[in-house]
Amino acid sequence: MKIAHVALWTHQLEAQKQFWQEFFGGMANELYISKNRPGFRSYFVSLTEGPTIELMSLEGLNKGDNGKELTGWAHIAITLGSRQHVDEMVVKAAETDILVSPARVTGDGCYEAIIRDPDGNLIEIVA
Repeated sequence: MKIAHVALWTHQLEAQKQFWQEFFGGMANELYISKNRPGFRSYFVSLTEGPTIELMSLEGLNKGDNGKELTGWAHIAITLGSRQHVDEMVVKAAETDILVSPARVTGDGCYEAIIRDPDGNLIEIVA
């Protein structure tokens, strides 16, 4: 088995699409507007490898209410392939003020940094 896609609720659908394209080279499909669920819109963003990311928005989307549709995930980790790629992304993230934690080696030996998307959700970028 493998993960087909992960989904992210967002209030900023276009900003999220642009973020995934600019920082991770994502390719997005055409905007989907549901005929069955009023106010639901989404994009699927494909990265070079792995599952796609479904960016979803809904009129009246809640923020932080347990048991309801709300923005975010705890975090997602994306492998960039090398320390050099992590370091390059850190520079780009710092320039756009989305760097949360600079690159470091974790206790288990992982080289990672943390950035945030337009909604403030955390993304670990790892070597």
